[in-house]
Amino acid sequence: MSTASAGARGGGLLVAGTTSDAGKSVVTAGICRWLARKGLRVAPFKAQNMSLNSHVTRDGAEIGRAQAMQAAAARAEPSALMNPVLLKPGGDRTSQVVLLGRPVGELSARGYHAGRQQALLETVTGCLAELRAGHDAVICEGAGSPAEINLRHSDIVNMGLARAAGLPVLVVGDIDRGGVFASFFGTTALLAAEDQALLAGYLVNKFRGDVSLLRPGLETLHTLTGRQTYGVLPYRHGLGIDEEDGLRVSLRGTVREANTAPPHGADVLRVAVLPVPLMSNFTDLDALAAEPGVVVRFTDRPEELADADLVVIPGTRGTVRALAWLRERGLAGAVARRAAEGRPVLGICGGYQLLGERIVDEVESRAGTVDGLGLLPVRVRFAPEKTLARPSGHALGERVTGYEIHHGVADVRGGEPVMTGDDGGEPDGCRVGPVWGTHWHGSLESDGFRRAFLRRIAADAGRAFVPAPDTCFAALREEQLDRLGDLIEEHADTAALLRLIEEGPPGGLPFLPPGVP
Repeated sequence: MSTASAGARGGGLLVAGTTSDAGKSVVTAGICRWLARKGLRVAPFKAQNMSLNSHVTRDGAEIGRAQAMQAAAARAEPSALMNPVLLKPGGDRTSQVVLLGRPVGELSARGYHAGRQQALLETVTGCLAELRAGHDAVICEGAGSPAEINLRHSDIVNMGLARAAGLPVLVVGDIDRGGVFASFFGTTALLAAEDQALLAGYLVNKFRGDVSLLRPGLETLHTLTGRQTYGVLPYRHGLGIDEEDGLRVSLRGTVREANTAPPHGADVLRVAVLPVPLMSNFTDLDALAAEPGVVVRFTDRPEELADADLVVIPGTRGTVRALAWLRERGLAGAVARRAAEGRPVLGICGGYQLLGERIVDEVESRAGTVDGLGLLPVRVRFAPEKTLARPSGHALGERVTGYEIHHGVADVRGGEPVMTGDDGGEPDGCRVGPVWGTHWHGSLESDGFRRAFLRRIAADAGRAFVPAPDTCFAALREEQLDRLGDLIEEHADTAALLRLIEEGPPGGLPFLPPGVP
């Protein structure tokens, strides 16, 4: 497929999964990178995403971080068109609805699915059509499973989108969980005939071992369903991509698969992260975990903070709820004792807000006035309007960039700012002694600032830790995206995939009535 042959409407593909976390995001990013390396103009798309990990585009729109990562894989600029509907959970039953990059209100799950889907479907198909008009291919990611038959009537992200846009569907299954053949067959059999006609085939993900041992099962699956398997992707450690949610986050586990390279200096630096409720943008910690000699772990136990050189309180969409959680577990007292002992603490966004003296929240929790931890001279008032920005400036003598996503407005009454803004921009954050707070997500991805910050933390902790002088986080991320492209190029039937993307759903696929053995 060439730019000339794509014409006014580029090819498309929907990558669905037998379950959540089957590998849809990885496969979508891998296909995007593979196509981009072929010289095609490609864009990712997810009609509706539920995630607390989000990103701010250059024009100030909020989208899921997974789509921003996939845009990087496609070598495309992230856009609200790529994720027109983003749901940000605020609890078990309600979510903030972000439409075309802007928050439009809070809704319960029942309220969201009641009578709104036709208008939303028109919005998402319009965005998809606009992307297809400007690209050779658009690789769409589904959500959950396309066989969630209780929600099929209101579906705008799986088969509802595929049918509205005439997209071929590739179903990804995680064989490492077991039961992948039953999942493929059951997913297909539960779909209506019109939906089955779009389901082109399957892709096996996370396989360990000799692929030849899998072939009898793949042949039987083809006999039963009439659909081919487009590849078997091997299990790969340490892909480290930006995720939609905290599925991989253990309360007492490492941040993904932390860097195993030896420290550059004599000591390691230990970072403890508090996994507060409704934790958001925990990808802020990835840049720390990528540093040789920095060990980053999540913990919810006060005693496990004792040997940490730095404690980080990440962002959250429930600042008041996170405060209560810290107090219930004795973590608030442990953090306060650290500060009194001159031991470093870093709060990011919501984590920064709860380090202050007082929070007035009639927007997020509607709890009114709540006392903060009192470690920074900051008072926070939640505004109805959300701040969405891409600031830049300097900190610790180094260039730094970041992004802001918050309702809380900080009134800083002392200390010193952490960041100074460019071109007369407002300073950000507050630091008093060993306690640091900032609203800027992503600032640790700025290599110079990260190294300067870690040197300061190591000095405060009395550690002979030296940041590696050549660690470039952007280059590491590019390497990871290339690894995803390699997975597709080396282990998928790329010729068949390209035909599917270019030509659409294959004709003559059989219908499997539910219950067929």
